[in-house]
Amino acid sequence: MTAERNTDRVVIVGAGLAALSAALDLAPRPVLVISPESLGEGASSVWAQGGVAAAVGATDSPADHAADTMRAGAGTVDAAIARLVTAAAPEHIAVLAELGVPFDRDAAGGFVMSREAAHGRPRVVRVKGDQAGAEIMHALIRAVRAAPSVQVAEGVMATDLVVDQGRVAGVRLVRSGAPSGAVSVRAAAVLLAAGGSGGLFAVTTNPPRVRGQAVGMAARAGAQVADAEFVQFHPTAIDVGQDPAPLATEALRGEGAVLLNSEGTRFMTAVHPDAELAPRDIVARAIFAEHRAGRRPVLDTRAVLGAALLERFPAVAAACREAGIDPVTQPIPVVPAAHYHMGGVATSDRGRASLPGLWVVGEAASTGLHGANRLASNGLLEALVFARRASDDIAADLGPAPASAVPPVDLTFPATGGVTPDPVLITRLRRVMSAEVGVLRNGPGLRRALAEIADIETAAGDCPQLTNMTAAATLIAAAALARRESRGGHARTDHPDPDPAQARRSLLTLTEALEIRARACEEMPA
Repeated sequence: MTAERNTDRVVIVGAGLAALSAALDLAPRPVLVISPESLGEGASSVWAQGGVAAAVGATDSPADHAADTMRAGAGTVDAAIARLVTAAAPEHIAVLAELGVPFDRDAAGGFVMSREAAHGRPRVVRVKGDQAGAEIMHALIRAVRAAPSVQVAEGVMATDLVVDQGRVAGVRLVRSGAPSGAVSVRAAAVLLAAGGSGGLFAVTTNPPRVRGQAVGMAARAGAQVADAEFVQFHPTAIDVGQDPAPLATEALRGEGAVLLNSEGTRFMTAVHPDAELAPRDIVARAIFAEHRAGRRPVLDTRAVLGAALLERFPAVAAACREAGIDPVTQPIPVVPAAHYHMGGVATSDRGRASLPGLWVVGEAASTGLHGANRLASNGLLEALVFARRASDDIAADLGPAPASAVPPVDLTFPATGGVTPDPVLITRLRRVMSAEVGVLRNGPGLRRALAEIADIETAAGDCPQLTNMTAAATLIAAAALARRESRGGHARTDHPDPDPAQARRSLLTLTEALEIRARACEEMPA
């Protein structure tokens, strides 16, 4: 059963940094923010440890930041987008500081900055060592709670986009976590900012709800998806069997922490000239190789940080303490984990998707900034920059804000109807994604993955929440099968080298991905 609602509010799907920034940027235009949980819970932004990359140092420049972004992106970064985003970074740091974000400062009042992988110099502005995401979100939540133009619907999630004559006209909503009837909200515009796809994998640093639903929902409605094959695996998730895996921030390696295997060998020096600060994809594959060889790798912070880690990196210290590890006296076991999806809904430089009426920002979008391998701490920056650009574009598209007050949307849900995803099917999906679409891939494994995803989708029946997940998984695996080379976050053992002819972004619709999936199923041995 579906109830119908109409509103002049802009509907923002998501409650992370991109979504809340956009809600504030659109003020005083009325908006409705859709949050599956209470604000501040379940968003990847809250978990971000590193900080925001920005050229705010005296010896740094946006041009250098853009150059590092393009080098890390392995040949597929949109250079114009890289220049646009890095040029805007210092202003966004200033805005966050005005909102009350307590960035780390030195005695002279300047920003304390970390150097992370593939950055030519320290330029990651941080908060309390490893608390950037949480502290930025706390400031945004305070501002959103105080904004009279923002209605927040907590415990609510979107399952479908409403499309009318080829234009996105609203969203279909249900209660989170329990079967309920749906409410279809027709809105002035829809901004999708509901996170990435890392939770589609069995080993991930992402919150449990972040499983590709935003990308899948947009793709099911007909939106074009870009760079779906490029998934970033963070090299140093803490290897203690937790789901999600806690993270040992890259800033630890920026401080000089080293990677050792179980034989005590520092293995990264033989892999890359930048050793532990090589691009994330290279470090992740090296750690994966040590695991596969039975030499369980660890991150050793003892010599460079010692007891200072406990105060300077409290999130890492807390995760180690919970796992029974004393990082002052013990090295930290690490494993690569799905962390960030460079791919997503293809957008313009104003956040517009290929479907009219739909804007997409944050990790659900693919702007061209990250290419095949995201530069560390560019994710939060991209969310801030494109939240504003999309908000400005929505405002220009809609014209003047309503002159009279816009009432809140009635989100009284019908008591009957709706289904929740089968956790057994979700576990199957995550296992096959890690096994066959993970750090290393090959053609036969990707075909097996596509066949398994098809079986899971059939078993899911009429459950749009799960179908959104299988759509995103299909796009990732199909794009990975189509790209017959290795580049950035996409590594194929049967095509181990980069191919200069394929140094371009990929574009795929769900219809095209399903055709690839169908062929893969036909090619499976009987």
